[in-house]
Amino acid sequence: MMDWFPIVFIAFKVLVLGTGMFFAIKWHHDQGTSSNPTDIIKVTLECACYILVVVIVLALIYGLLDYLDFLPAGLNFN
Repeated sequence: MMDWFPIVFIAFKVLVLGTGMFFAIKWHHDQGTSSNPTDIIKVTLECACYILVVVIVLALIYGLLDYLDFLPAGLNFN
């Protein structure tokens, strides 16, 4: 009764993954032939700022939870 499901599912999966791979390869190829080169220093600084913001937010959350005594047992380093 359910013999059609694997056939349809595998065909759909191949179609979706094939489309995704096509566009991934096309995007990477288009990036390689781009006329404006990516500034490595700018990208590095943007990533570093993003990571710094995430670390600061996590530190503030940790400090707030420590202040309110809501830290789980394994996270209290006092």
